[in-house]
Amino acid sequence: DLVGTLRDEGKQEGLLSILRKLKSAPDQEVRILLLGLDNAGKTTLLKQLASEDISHITPTQGFNIKSVQSQGFKLNVWDIGGQRKIRPYWRNYFENTDVLIYVIDSADRKRFEETGQELAELLDEEKLSGVPVLIFANKQDLLTAAPASEIAEGLNLHTIRDRVWQIQSCSALSGEGVQGKVLCFLRRVWRKSAALHQGYKVSEDKRKACTQAKDNG
Repeated sequence: DLVGTLRDEGKQEGLLSILRKLKSAPDQEVRILLLGLDNAGKTTLLKQLASEDISHITPTQGFNIKSVQSQGFKLNVWDIGGQRKIRPYWRNYFENTDVLIYVIDSADRKRFEETGQELAELLDEEKLSGVPVLIFANKQDLLTAAPASEIAEGLNLHTIRDRVWQIQSCSALSGEGVQGKVLCFLRRVWRKSAALHQGYKVSEDKRKACTQAKDNG
């Protein structure tokens, strides 16, 4: 699976705000926005995360909200419908998003360009600036599915420089590649946030020391 790291110092504040939020909540509450085109498998993936029955899934016309508690995290997941007529309303849910999960139907190659355009527009949104993104290359159980590496190459994910990102192969239907992967990504974001916070603190300490030295001089 391909991963990316934060390279733009201008976007560090996004991760620092996540760290502050996690530190202030005893069960590390995280707001996750779950997006993708219609029929990508978002709701199935969400039900797998919540360990719920997936035998009866219908297209999401509005939105689903689920709270999933696991290993010290409380995940508040907002699953928004992906139909073309609903997508303009996605922006109503951007506020206070800690992590973006974007689901792609790996077997529907005809829509790769469409899903790539939607993802690119999301990454350009000011309210999602610096928000870590976990991309699920779903439906890997199908023989026609493109591997995650091919999707990453086609969507130019390697050009993402302003946030932590990762693409993960999965099958929401079987649960393979889903369970635990979100938590692993959150821990990675947590480590990155903590490292940035430590670096910021050291820089502040050095600045204060220099200021005091000038004042004493």
